[in-house]
Formats: sequence, C-alpha cells, structure tokens
Amino acid sequence: MTSRPTTRRTVLFASAALTTGCGSDGGGDGGTGTSASTVTSPATAPSAAGSGPAPLARTSQIPVGGGMVFPEEKVVVTQPTAGEFKAFSAICTHQGCTVNKVADGTIDCPCHGSKYRVADGSVAAGPAPRALPAERIIVSGETITLT
Repeated sequence: MTSRPTTRRTVLFASAALTTGCGSDGGGDGGTGTSASTVTSPATAPSAAGSGPAPLARTSQIPVGGGMVFPEEKVVVTQPTAGEFKAFSAICTHQGCTVNKVADGTIDCPCHGSKYRVADGSVAAGPAPRALPAERIIVSGETITLT
C-alpha cells in the first residue's frame, strides 16, 4: 500500500468494485491480513428522504485516534486520522466476544485481552488469530450510516 492519501475517485472506484463483485466465500479473510472498511462519499449516499438505513452516529461522536463501539449493531467505528472513518466487526476473532472499548489506538476485547489497531483492524495483541473484518459505512456530511 502507498502512503498517498486516498482520493474520492479511488474510494468511488473501490465502492463500485465491491458492489459489483461476487459474494462472500463466508470464510473471513482466511489469514492474518488486514481489512479496510469502505467509506463512500456524499455523492453516493442514499438520500435522507429515501428508505435507507438509520444513521449510526455523527462524525463528531468518533474521536480522532479512537473510536466507538456499537454493541447492538455489532460494529466499531474508528477515526484513525482526522476525517478518515473506518468500521469493523465488533466480534473478536478469538472466541466471539464483543469488543467493549477503544483506547490508546486499539479496539479492546474484555474476554482474553485481544487488541486490534484502529487504523486497519489488524491484531495488535493476541490471542486473536486474525484482523477484525471490515464493515461498510457511508459518511455523508456529519452522518455515519452502516450499510
């Protein structure tokens, strides 16, 4: 991966590729690789008048360098750097516990101490065997919606 910032064109292209690709194989990422969530631009977000999903959070609720766990939706949303939002499953890849907090740059599981990085969901401390799977979100203005 390069250190260049992600452009709107790249995000839109990736979003289009994901929505037209094949279905899941149901096996997770199959290894220790990391995942990145899809964040689409306001141009592709569903209209407020439509029957799309309800907003999950406001961007101002997600601290820079941290995140917020939404246990009911089984998702964690992070903001690794200002204006960059990521979403991951809140289910620990070790034994299926729900992560319960985001602190000091990691997403933490209370059951056995696994920690995941807020930037990409990769394992920062075991016993988790693999990264948290990415979840798809839409950031439209100040609203974050789980898709």
